[in-house]
Amino acid sequence: MSRLAFRVGAATVGVGLLAVYLIAALLVADLLVSLWAARPTLPVLLALLVVVAVGSAALSHRIGTARLLAALDGNRVSRAQAADLHRRIDALVARMDVDAPTLYVTDTRAPNAFAVGGSDGGALVFDRSLFRLLSPREIEAILAHELAHLEARDGLALAVVDGLGRTVAGLATLLVLPALLALSGTATASAWIRGRPGDRSGTFARLHRALASGPFAAFVLATLLARSRSRKREFAADDRAAEVTGDPIALARALRRIERATEPAWPFAPLSAYKRTENPAERWLSTHPSTEERVERLRRRAEDQGTTRRVPAGSPRGRRRRAGR
Repeated sequence: MSRLAFRVGAATVGVGLLAVYLIAALLVADLLVSLWAARPTLPVLLALLVVVAVGSAALSHRIGTARLLAALDGNRVSRAQAADLHRRIDALVARMDVDAPTLYVTDTRAPNAFAVGGSDGGALVFDRSLFRLLSPREIEAILAHELAHLEARDGLALAVVDGLGRTVAGLATLLVLPALLALSGTATASAWIRGRPGDRSGTFARLHRALASGPFAAFVLATLLARSRSRKREFAADDRAAEVTGDPIALARALRRIERATEPAWPFAPLSAYKRTENPAERWLSTHPSTEERVERLRRRAEDQGTTRRVPAGSPRGRRRRAGR
Protein backbone atom coordinates (compact mmCIF):
# COMPACT_ATOMS: atom_id res chain seq x y z
CA MET A 1 0.00 0.00 0.00
CA SER A 2 2.87 2.33 0.83
CA ARG A 3 4.39 1.62 -2.57
CA LEU A 4 1.14 2.55 -4.31
CA ALA A 5 0.84 5.69 -2.21
CA PHE A 6 4.36 6.71 -3.19
CA ARG A 7 3.65 6.18 -6.87
CA VAL A 8 0.41 8.18 -6.68
CA GLY A 9 2.14 10.97 -4.76
CA ALA A 10 5.10 11.02 -7.16
CA ALA A 11 2.78 11.10 -10.17
CA THR A 12 0.85 13.98 -8.63
CA VAL A 13 4.08 15.91 -8.04
CA GLY A 14 5.17 15.14 -11.60
CA VAL A 15 1.93 16.44 -13.10
CA GLY A 16 2.16 19.56 -10.94
CA LEU A 17 5.75 20.22 -12.00
CA LEU A 18 4.86 19.70 -15.64
CA ALA A 19 2.07 22.25 -15.36
CA VAL A 20 4.39 24.81 -13.73
CA TYR A 21 7.10 24.36 -16.37
CA LEU A 22 4.66 24.50 -19.27
CA ILE A 23 2.99 27.64 -17.92
CA ALA A 24 6.43 29.26 -17.56
CA ALA A 25 7.34 28.19 -21.11
CA LEU A 26 4.09 29.65 -22.48
CA LEU A 27 4.63 32.94 -20.62
CA VAL A 28 8.18 33.28 -21.95
CA ALA A 29 7.06 32.36 -25.47
CA ASP A 30 4.24 34.91 -25.29
CA LEU A 31 6.69 37.58 -24.12
CA LEU A 32 9.07 36.79 -26.96
CA VAL A 33 6.25 36.94 -29.51
CA SER A 34 5.16 40.32 -28.10
CA LEU A 35 8.70 41.66 -28.27
CA TRP A 36 9.09 40.40 -31.82
CA ALA A 37 5.80 42.01 -32.87
CA ALA A 38 6.92 45.36 -31.42
CA ARG A 39 10.39 45.16 -32.94
CA PRO A 40 11.79 47.95 -35.12
CA THR A 41 13.10 47.25 -38.60
CA LEU A 42 15.88 44.67 -38.81
CA PRO A 43 18.71 47.20 -39.46
CA VAL A 44 17.58 49.32 -36.50
CA LEU A 45 17.25 46.23 -34.31
CA LEU A 46 20.78 45.07 -35.18
CA ALA A 47 22.14 48.56 -34.59
CA LEU A 48 20.45 48.72 -31.19
CA LEU A 49 21.87 45.35 -30.20
CA VAL A 50 25.38 46.39 -31.23
CA VAL A 51 25.08 49.72 -29.37
CA VAL A 52 23.81 48.02 -26.22
CA ALA A 53 26.51 45.32 -26.36
CA VAL A 54 29.35 47.77 -27.04
CA GLY A 55 28.05 50.32 -24.54
CA SER A 56 27.67 47.79 -21.75
CA ALA A 57 31.11 46.34 -22.50
CA ALA A 58 32.72 49.81 -22.44
CA LEU A 59 30.95 50.69 -19.18
CA SER A 60 31.93 47.37 -17.63
CA HIS A 61 35.53 47.92 -18.71
CA ARG A 62 35.64 51.41 -17.23
CA ILE A 63 34.04 50.37 -13.96
CA GLY A 64 36.20 47.27 -13.76
CA THR A 65 39.36 49.31 -14.31
CA ALA A 66 38.38 51.80 -11.59
CA ARG A 67 37.56 48.99 -9.16
CA LEU A 68 40.82 47.19 -9.91
CA LEU A 69 42.91 50.29 -9.25
CA ALA A 70 40.93 51.09 -6.11
CA ALA A 71 41.37 47.55 -4.77
CA LEU A 72 45.02 47.29 -5.83
CA ASP A 73 47.24 46.51 -2.87
CA GLY A 74 50.11 48.52 -4.19
CA ASN A 75 51.81 51.89 -4.15
CA ARG A 76 51.61 54.66 -6.67
CA VAL A 77 55.16 55.52 -7.74
CA SER A 78 55.88 59.21 -8.15
CA ARG A 79 58.64 60.78 -10.23
CA ALA A 80 60.56 61.66 -7.08
CA GLN A 81 60.56 58.01 -6.00
CA ALA A 82 61.67 56.55 -9.36
CA ALA A 83 63.04 59.31 -11.55
CA ASP A 84 64.94 56.98 -13.92
CA LEU A 85 61.91 54.75 -14.44
CA HIS A 86 59.71 57.73 -15.24
CA ARG A 87 62.33 59.06 -17.67
CA ARG A 88 62.22 55.75 -19.51
CA ILE A 89 58.43 55.92 -19.64
CA ASP A 90 58.55 59.50 -20.93
CA ALA A 91 61.02 58.51 -23.66
CA LEU A 92 58.76 55.65 -24.76
CA VAL A 93 55.60 57.77 -24.61
CA ALA A 94 57.26 60.38 -26.83
CA ARG A 95 57.61 57.72 -29.54
CA MET A 96 54.09 56.36 -29.16
CA ASP A 97 50.51 57.65 -29.43
CA VAL A 98 49.76 57.31 -25.74
CA ASP A 99 49.61 59.58 -22.71
CA ALA A 100 51.95 59.00 -19.79
CA PRO A 101 50.30 56.41 -17.54
CA THR A 102 50.20 56.25 -13.77
CA LEU A 103 52.71 53.75 -12.38
CA TYR A 104 51.92 51.35 -9.55
CA VAL A 105 54.19 48.83 -7.84
CA THR A 106 52.72 45.93 -5.94
CA ASP A 107 53.64 42.57 -4.47
CA THR A 108 52.04 39.56 -6.15
CA ARG A 109 52.77 35.86 -6.05
CA ALA A 110 54.77 35.91 -9.27
CA PRO A 111 56.70 38.42 -11.41
CA ASN A 112 54.12 40.15 -13.55
CA ALA A 113 53.20 43.40 -15.24
CA PHE A 114 49.95 44.54 -16.78
CA ALA A 115 48.25 47.62 -18.17
CA VAL A 116 44.76 48.87 -17.39
CA GLY A 117 42.80 51.65 -19.04
CA GLY A 118 43.45 53.19 -22.43
CA SER A 119 45.74 55.53 -24.30
CA ASP A 120 44.32 58.65 -22.61
CA GLY A 121 45.75 58.07 -19.15
CA GLY A 122 45.87 54.42 -18.20
CA ALA A 123 47.98 52.74 -15.56
CA LEU A 124 50.89 50.32 -15.50
CA VAL A 125 51.14 47.85 -12.65
CA PHE A 126 54.52 46.19 -11.97
CA ASP A 127 55.33 43.51 -9.47
CA ARG A 128 58.20 44.60 -7.27
CA SER A 129 60.24 41.48 -8.04
CA LEU A 130 60.61 42.50 -11.69
CA PHE A 131 63.08 45.21 -10.72
CA ARG A 132 65.33 42.60 -9.09
CA LEU A 133 64.85 40.07 -11.87
CA LEU A 134 65.30 42.20 -15.02
CA SER A 135 67.99 44.52 -16.32
CA PRO A 136 67.16 48.16 -17.16
CA ARG A 137 66.92 47.32 -20.89
CA GLU A 138 64.57 44.44 -20.13
CA ILE A 139 62.42 46.62 -17.86
CA GLU A 140 62.21 49.15 -20.70
CA ALA A 141 61.11 46.40 -23.10
CA ILE A 142 58.34 45.30 -20.72
CA LEU A 143 57.28 48.93 -20.28
CA ALA A 144 57.05 49.32 -24.07
CA HIS A 145 55.00 46.12 -24.34
CA GLU A 146 52.48 47.31 -21.76
CA LEU A 147 52.35 50.81 -23.25
CA ALA A 148 51.56 49.18 -26.59
CA HIS A 149 48.48 47.62 -25.00
CA LEU A 150 47.40 51.06 -23.77
CA GLU A 151 48.14 52.67 -27.14
CA ALA A 152 45.94 50.13 -28.96
CA ARG A 153 43.24 50.19 -26.25
CA ASP A 154 43.45 46.43 -26.15
CA GLY A 155 41.61 46.15 -22.85
CA LEU A 156 38.57 47.97 -24.22
CA ALA A 157 38.69 46.14 -27.55
CA LEU A 158 38.78 42.76 -25.85
CA ALA A 159 35.92 43.78 -23.54
CA VAL A 160 33.83 44.75 -26.59
CA VAL A 161 34.61 41.48 -28.42
CA ASP A 162 33.75 39.51 -25.30
CA GLY A 163 30.58 41.56 -24.76
CA LEU A 164 29.37 41.01 -28.33
CA GLY A 165 30.02 37.29 -28.05
CA ARG A 166 28.16 37.02 -24.77
CA THR A 167 25.27 39.02 -26.22
CA VAL A 168 24.94 36.58 -29.11
CA ALA A 169 25.10 33.63 -26.70
CA GLY A 170 22.49 35.29 -24.47
CA LEU A 171 20.13 35.90 -27.38
CA ALA A 172 20.49 32.28 -28.48
CA THR A 173 19.62 31.14 -24.97
CA LEU A 174 16.60 33.46 -24.85
CA LEU A 175 15.26 32.20 -28.17
CA VAL A 176 15.33 28.55 -27.11
CA LEU A 177 14.27 29.22 -23.50
CA PRO A 178 10.59 28.22 -23.99
CA ALA A 179 11.62 24.89 -25.52
CA LEU A 180 14.21 24.37 -22.78
CA LEU A 181 11.58 24.99 -20.09
CA ALA A 182 9.10 22.65 -21.75
CA LEU A 183 11.63 19.86 -22.19
CA SER A 184 13.02 20.30 -18.68
CA GLY A 185 9.50 20.14 -17.22
CA THR A 186 8.59 17.11 -19.31
CA ALA A 187 11.79 15.29 -18.34
CA THR A 188 11.30 16.07 -14.64
CA ALA A 189 7.62 15.12 -14.69
CA SER A 190 8.37 11.91 -16.57
CA ALA A 191 10.93 10.89 -13.95
CA TRP A 192 8.50 11.57 -11.11
CA ILE A 193 5.66 9.73 -12.80
CA ARG A 194 7.93 6.71 -13.34
CA GLY A 195 8.73 6.77 -9.64
CA ARG A 196 12.39 7.75 -10.14
CA PRO A 197 12.60 11.51 -9.38
CA GLY A 198 16.37 11.70 -9.82
CA ASP A 199 16.51 9.92 -13.16
CA ARG A 200 17.71 12.12 -16.03
CA SER A 201 18.33 9.39 -18.59
CA GLY A 202 14.99 9.57 -20.38
CA THR A 203 14.31 10.72 -23.92
CA PHE A 204 13.14 14.20 -22.87
CA ALA A 205 16.20 14.70 -20.68
CA ARG A 206 18.48 13.82 -23.59
CA LEU A 207 16.59 16.21 -25.88
CA HIS A 208 16.95 18.94 -23.26
CA ARG A 209 20.70 18.41 -23.04
CA ALA A 210 21.02 18.40 -26.82
CA LEU A 211 19.10 21.67 -27.15
CA ALA A 212 20.98 23.30 -24.27
CA SER A 213 24.28 22.46 -25.92
CA GLY A 214 23.53 25.02 -28.67
CA PRO A 215 23.69 28.18 -26.49
CA PHE A 216 26.55 26.63 -24.54
CA ALA A 217 28.45 26.08 -27.79
CA ALA A 218 27.79 29.72 -28.72
CA PHE A 219 29.19 30.84 -25.37
CA VAL A 220 32.28 28.63 -25.78
CA LEU A 221 32.81 29.93 -29.31
CA ALA A 222 32.55 33.53 -28.10
CA THR A 223 35.11 32.78 -25.39
CA LEU A 224 37.49 31.14 -27.85
CA LEU A 225 37.21 34.11 -30.24
CA ALA A 226 37.96 36.56 -27.43
CA ARG A 227 40.94 34.49 -26.25
CA SER A 228 42.22 34.17 -29.82
CA ARG A 229 42.12 37.94 -30.24
CA SER A 230 43.88 38.35 -26.89
CA ARG A 231 46.75 36.12 -28.04
CA LYS A 232 47.04 38.07 -31.31
CA ARG A 233 47.19 41.34 -29.39
CA GLU A 234 50.06 39.96 -27.31
CA PHE A 235 52.01 39.34 -30.50
CA ALA A 236 51.11 42.83 -31.73
CA ALA A 237 52.28 44.38 -28.45
CA ASP A 238 55.55 42.44 -28.73
CA ASP A 239 56.06 43.78 -32.25
CA ARG A 240 55.27 47.34 -31.19
CA ALA A 241 57.65 47.13 -28.23
CA ALA A 242 60.41 45.79 -30.47
CA GLU A 243 59.76 48.60 -32.96
CA VAL A 244 59.83 51.33 -30.32
CA THR A 245 62.87 50.10 -28.40
CA GLY A 246 64.76 48.74 -31.40
CA ASP A 247 65.80 45.79 -29.24
CA PRO A 248 63.61 42.68 -29.72
CA ILE A 249 66.08 40.50 -27.83
CA ALA A 250 65.71 42.58 -24.66
CA LEU A 251 62.01 41.73 -24.60
CA ALA A 252 62.75 38.09 -25.42
CA ARG A 253 65.22 37.91 -22.53
CA ALA A 254 62.69 39.51 -20.20
CA LEU A 255 59.99 37.03 -21.19
CA ARG A 256 62.36 34.13 -20.70
CA ARG A 257 63.50 35.36 -17.28
CA ILE A 258 59.89 35.85 -16.15
CA GLU A 259 59.00 32.37 -17.37
CA ARG A 260 61.90 30.81 -15.48
CA ALA A 261 61.04 32.75 -12.32
CA THR A 262 57.40 31.64 -12.41
CA GLU A 263 58.06 28.03 -13.39
CA PRO A 264 58.05 25.92 -10.20
CA ALA A 265 60.91 23.53 -9.60
CA TRP A 266 59.12 21.30 -7.06
CA PRO A 267 57.66 17.85 -7.79
CA PHE A 268 53.99 18.86 -7.78
CA ALA A 269 54.35 21.50 -10.51
CA PRO A 270 51.12 20.49 -12.34
CA LEU A 271 49.18 21.70 -9.29
CA SER A 272 50.75 25.14 -9.33
CA ALA A 273 49.36 28.33 -10.82
CA TYR A 274 51.97 28.32 -13.60
CA LYS A 275 51.94 25.30 -15.87
CA ARG A 276 53.41 24.85 -19.33
CA THR A 277 50.97 22.72 -21.28
CA GLU A 278 50.66 21.10 -24.67
CA ASN A 279 46.96 20.46 -24.17
CA PRO A 280 45.20 22.08 -27.19
CA ALA A 281 42.09 22.99 -25.17
CA GLU A 282 44.14 24.77 -22.51
CA ARG A 283 46.14 26.60 -25.16
CA TRP A 284 42.96 27.71 -26.96
CA LEU A 285 41.57 29.07 -23.69
CA SER A 286 44.78 30.87 -22.79
CA THR A 287 44.88 34.66 -23.04
CA HIS A 288 48.59 34.61 -23.89
CA PRO A 289 50.57 32.64 -26.49
CA SER A 290 53.37 30.47 -25.21
CA THR A 291 56.63 32.14 -24.26
CA GLU A 292 58.34 29.83 -26.74
CA GLU A 293 56.35 31.29 -29.65
CA ARG A 294 56.90 34.86 -28.53
CA VAL A 295 60.64 34.44 -28.01
CA GLU A 296 61.06 32.73 -31.39
CA ARG A 297 59.18 35.55 -33.19
CA LEU A 298 61.30 38.18 -31.45
CA ARG A 299 64.50 36.28 -32.29
CA ARG A 300 63.54 36.16 -35.98
CA ARG A 301 62.70 39.86 -35.91
CA ALA A 302 66.10 40.63 -34.38
CA GLU A 303 67.82 38.60 -37.10
CA ASP A 304 65.89 40.48 -39.78
CA GLN A 305 66.97 43.77 -38.20
CA GLY A 306 70.54 42.56 -37.73
CA THR A 307 70.36 43.30 -34.01
CA THR A 308 70.73 39.81 -32.57
CA ARG A 309 72.86 39.94 -29.44
CA ARG A 310 72.22 36.61 -27.82
CA VAL A 311 69.57 33.94 -28.19
CA PRO A 312 67.64 33.87 -24.89
CA ALA A 313 68.49 30.91 -22.72
CA GLY A 314 65.89 28.21 -22.92
CA SER A 315 64.80 28.82 -26.52
CA PRO A 316 64.99 25.88 -28.98
CA ARG A 317 67.85 27.45 -30.92
CA GLY A 318 69.74 28.26 -27.74
CA ARG A 319 69.42 24.66 -26.57
CA ARG A 320 70.70 23.38 -29.94
CA ARG A 321 73.72 25.66 -29.76
CA ARG A 322 74.60 24.56 -26.23
CA ALA A 323 74.17 20.91 -27.21
CA GLY A 324 76.58 21.33 -30.12
CA ARG A 325 79.36 22.72 -28.00
